[in-house]
Amino acid sequence: MKKLITCFILLLAFIGASSKLKAQQRFQATWESLKTYQTPDWFKDAKFGIFIHWGVYSVPAYKNEWYPRLMYQQGSDEFKHHVETYGPQNKFGYKDFIPMFKAEKFDAGAWAALFKKSGAKYVVPVAEHHDGFAMYKTALSKWNAAEMGPKRDIIGELSQAICNQGLIFGLSSHRIEHWFFMNGGRKFDSDVNDPKYADFYGPAREENETPSPEYMNDWLLRCTELVDQYKPQLFWFDWWIEQPAMDPYRKSFASYYYNKGLEWNKGVVLNYKNVSFPEGSAVLDIERGKLTGIRELPWQTDDAVGFKSWGYIPDDSYKSAKYLITNLVDIVSKNGNLLLNIGPRSDGTIADEQQQLLLSIGKWLDVNGEAIYETRPWKTFGEGPTEVIGGSFGDDKMKPFTSADIRFTTKGDALYAIALDIPTTALNIKSLSLKSNNGTVASVELLGSTEKIIWSQKPDALVIQPSKNYPSENAVSFKISFKK
Repeated sequence: MKKLITCFILLLAFIGASSKLKAQQRFQATWESLKTYQTPDWFKDAKFGIFIHWGVYSVPAYKNEWYPRLMYQQGSDEFKHHVETYGPQNKFGYKDFIPMFKAEKFDAGAWAALFKKSGAKYVVPVAEHHDGFAMYKTALSKWNAAEMGPKRDIIGELSQAICNQGLIFGLSSHRIEHWFFMNGGRKFDSDVNDPKYADFYGPAREENETPSPEYMNDWLLRCTELVDQYKPQLFWFDWWIEQPAMDPYRKSFASYYYNKGLEWNKGVVLNYKNVSFPEGSAVLDIERGKLTGIRELPWQTDDAVGFKSWGYIPDDSYKSAKYLITNLVDIVSKNGNLLLNIGPRSDGTIADEQQQLLLSIGKWLDVNGEAIYETRPWKTFGEGPTEVIGGSFGDDKMKPFTSADIRFTTKGDALYAIALDIPTTALNIKSLSLKSNNGTVASVELLGSTEKIIWSQKPDALVIQPSKNYPSENAVSFKISFKK
């Protein structure tokens, strides 16, 4: 009996210790606690994701997804276009586009299959943009896609289809920016001033006004509702959550979300811009831009297939497959991920140009994915003559890469050297010269090919002779092994 009691006491002590450990793992709504966050391996391994900007703004499809704001800004092109096309804003406001947003050809399964073919590992649809229209079934507003417009839970359908393809599901909320988004409509006779629509257009306050506690609490409720309903493994925020008044709300949401990740036993990622979160407490995202060197912590670029808009417009100017592929490689070599945005039409179809770009990336990754997925940065991100512009909003200033621009990634004992154009002459990789002391090369292989590569490691460079038949377009990857 004495032995039994001793065992029972030891068992209780073990259970108590386990409970204490679990309690210690829980995140508190403090920066000190949140800084203990660790980016999950799935994100560090994934490298490539799809962003989706789709909403009521795809009906007018004019200029960009900020149409709902700018159509109420007197003197803007959008204001003039709206009056000429639809009539004055007190007769036809943004709300009147909602019945026209039917999504009649939307097929979540077909979308998810396309994203799988693109080589993406995670997908992030916009759950609510600045316009205030929720693309999901919410208990907090009647202005949502399940009750109006398509009358379908778009986010719910996408979450299921994406998971069915074995991809990670995430989402974004731009709700906080709605505080000021429709404020132009306050300054003249428009439906923004109609009390019947205050729950949609409001608050429509000035951007320099601090959001009210009621509004910030509503933001927090909407975010936690999204977490509870759809269990996203990535939650993306735009820039305006950096308002100083949002500090306690940011901390509360982050701790709630991270603890849900522990409860689900799944790693979760929270994306932020600028300085909304302290270093290490979430994952930095840079809009339409890049870094000039390796960042120790994982990070992400969100970019779009088009130069002009995130949402669909018929006259967008699309980036080339080479642009997108080589930028993906550059970002990955610096410990980053690329979240690439598409904008579907209002009927739920994806433009052919956008589909072809995604398929081109997928085709390249089919050959070269070994040098991208599950890799980590090397000692240096790369070498070459093309200078990269750091920071946000630099996508239209990027110079095209050349075959002399090399980027490095590593996995296990292998080093991957990726030329950012197709080499037509010998490739000289200075970082792998004999005098660099970065290792004695044992072998060089061309990914996707059985061709024997001719190479020599010289004092000033590793020299790789051009292939007779490169297996991929836009960029090529060499797998390099070293003598031990």
